[in-house]
Amino acid sequence: MKKHSLLKISSIAVIPALLLISILFSSSIENNSVGKFPYKKAGLTEKQAAAHLVSRFTYGATPNLVNEVAEIGVEKWFIQQLEAKLADDSLQQMLVGYDALTMSNEQIVTNFPRGPQVLRMAIKDGFIDKDEVDKADKAAYRQKLAAYLKEKGLRPEKELFRQFINQKILRATYTNNQLQEVLTDFWFNHFNVSIAKNQCAQFIPVFERDAIRPNVLGNFNQLVMATAKSPAMLLYLDNFSSAGMNETYENKVNNYSKRLARLQKDTSEKGKKALQQLNKTKSQGLNENYAREVMELHTLGVDGGYTQNDVTQAAKVLTGWTVYPISDYGPIGNMKKIVEKFGEEKLSNAGFVHQGDFLFTINRHDVSEKTVLGKKFPAGRGLEEGEELLNMLAIHASTAKFISKKLAIRFVSDNPPQSLLDKMTNTFIKSKGNIRDVLITMVTAPEFWTKEALREKTKSPFELVVSTVRIMDAHITQPFQLNNWITKMGQQIYYYQAPTGFPDRAQYWINTGALLNRMNFGLAIAAKKIPGIQFDLADLNNHKEPESAVKALEVYSKIFMPERDLTKTIQRLTPLLSDPNLMEKVNDAANKNKAPNSAQTMQEDEMTMSTDKEKSGKERVNKKGQIKNANAMNTSFSNSSMLSQVVGVIIGSPEFQRR
Repeated sequence: MKKHSLLKISSIAVIPALLLISILFSSSIENNSVGKFPYKKAGLTEKQAAAHLVSRFTYGATPNLVNEVAEIGVEKWFIQQLEAKLADDSLQQMLVGYDALTMSNEQIVTNFPRGPQVLRMAIKDGFIDKDEVDKADKAAYRQKLAAYLKEKGLRPEKELFRQFINQKILRATYTNNQLQEVLTDFWFNHFNVSIAKNQCAQFIPVFERDAIRPNVLGNFNQLVMATAKSPAMLLYLDNFSSAGMNETYENKVNNYSKRLARLQKDTSEKGKKALQQLNKTKSQGLNENYAREVMELHTLGVDGGYTQNDVTQAAKVLTGWTVYPISDYGPIGNMKKIVEKFGEEKLSNAGFVHQGDFLFTINRHDVSEKTVLGKKFPAGRGLEEGEELLNMLAIHASTAKFISKKLAIRFVSDNPPQSLLDKMTNTFIKSKGNIRDVLITMVTAPEFWTKEALREKTKSPFELVVSTVRIMDAHITQPFQLNNWITKMGQQIYYYQAPTGFPDRAQYWINTGALLNRMNFGLAIAAKKIPGIQFDLADLNNHKEPESAVKALEVYSKIFMPERDLTKTIQRLTPLLSDPNLMEKVNDAANKNKAPNSAQTMQEDEMTMSTDKEKSGKERVNKKGQIKNANAMNTSFSNSSMLSQVVGVIIGSPEFQRR
């Protein structure tokens, strides 16, 4: 009966109601207000809810962050993170010395030339003899190139990358706008470009700064458009070289139609060869790499409903998109001569479009009619059809599903419930891809707060390292030392070669060798064996000295992993505390054991380490987690090396790998 009565509501009554809901909804988003988070229904306290939010939307808790979030209210804190306007004065002061971060692409290319470019310049200037390059002593050769750079006031490219990597570590550790930084990493990974591809490497710092970071909380189409036009992406996926045939332009410049007609009538062998060459020139140059990846990886997803023909047609729509020439060297150097020859004004009048470091070249654009996903793009158009295509892909229903699921995997669990994905997808469609709105839908949904979602994500090596220095309240003076450990644990940031970006699932990060390396890192940093990282472990506990190593384990586990039930974790870790050679053993095991394993390994390996210690007869744990025959554990805790070992074991523990 109720269903029938609802159906009888007149359209006159429904329309105003829908309008009211729409107005209220848009007003709510405009003011960045969010509804009450339903964590109490999931049985969570305010502090537990705060800890969950912090684990998902930051790089880890700082000593007092969970309490601060609970005090101001989880909803208010989340709104602050969505606005991303908190002051970051101390961070900005740390970054002052990193001058490359404020440079334009042109300045970077000028000041940090690539190795092959340096060699060509040195030969051209007579600094190195061309005939001696292959015969030269490698060390002496490198010294000569270094001397040349110094004389010219230039700097090696590796210094640029070092600055870039250092700033990522410092931002992630110290910014107050944590959500913005987490999303910068997420979207960079989504629109992945790699330093490993030399052509695009120099352009990656500006790619992150100008195409990614400003757009992480805006509309998704802004990210798609900004990345598509960036030199880094154009070079990484080769769209800078993708060219079609513009017969209208060619007729004006090269009399293409007349030449074609003349050669079609020429029956001589020479004429036939010339015709073949002309047809070959017309057909060559189309590169489908970017068109394929923008559909499969950036927007629609692999199951997004497109065909190979759609890829080819989209590639034609995007022909003529290239990089504005900012150097005489490299794959875009030739274009500089064209710009200098004809001048900006003439090129603009001819249909060329210059936008920052992006250049649309009308002469290389396919102006034929195309059809992508059933939508026709009429013949004779230019840059606007490419922009129209990207906007269409950015708000497509398949994109809504794909991006919503990827966000849910990042912020909820490796296998998010379909009910949550449906809510996020609907919001994406209604808001035309507003990322902020989709995040609000996600965090206000009951599925975000279920016990199944708590601590169900595994930290990447980067997240592990940053969460460690954050909870330690560490002062970092040599961030690249941390990068060495991140790389050792399996994540070479900014170097992942595939356009997919790093996988965001536990299986990729967790295996026996990886866990041992993580334990090794924990012991090394806690023992202050990583240069340039300063902290005070005693200060984390207000300089209160624990009675024993066991007590220290209890106290510091709660500091490092707030608002968690740590009973089982403490039981498993206790046997590891008294081994004076633990670091050496873990290091040896890490070097020997690199076999892949499943995500289940986290708990299994932890139990194995405990069991091995039990078998040694030195310590045995009873059912209450108390140590039998543990005289070493109950001695005075004045030894700082023992506290370091306790903290190192906590950092390396499987529970600390979870977020």
